[in-house]
Amino acid sequence: MNKFKSIISGVALSVAIASSAMAAGVEINASSTGLAMQGYDPVAYFTVGEATKGDYRISTLHNDALYRFASEENKAAFEANPEAYLPAYGGYCAFGTAMGFKFDGDPNYWKIVDNKLYLNLSQDIQERWEGDIPGFVEQASANWEDIADKDPAELQQ
Repeated sequence: MNKFKSIISGVALSVAIASSAMAAGVEINASSTGLAMQGYDPVAYFTVGEATKGDYRISTLHNDALYRFASEENKAAFEANPEAYLPAYGGYCAFGTAMGFKFDGDPNYWKIVDNKLYLNLSQDIQERWEGDIPGFVEQASANWEDIADKDPAELQQ
């Protein structure tokens, strides 16, 4: 029985190590399994102009985060130039970043400004952000340099 237990423990440890290795770093807003943008296709915002769920069968890893796409064409476009499609501030809320925090960016509250995708936490936050986009982008970009490598919980203390 002990041999069986140690095999099971070894397997559990391997799985834990593998999953933690796959999970994206704190600079990317991803689930504990590494899924970025809640599974939404980052390219579709630019091609069809709306939040579009990606297909789990059409995905790619970028910076240890898993991105899903609605089509093979979108996946190919992303792989050719990920920086063109990645959301600003790792997919965290643009308004929250301007305030010095990392809040979840909801893929349904978005805007493309100067060919960059920005996500926000909610509709009311998006509306506040739209009140001064250039100012908030400038503030968020300055803050991002200091908070990119910090855990979201660390910023709320």
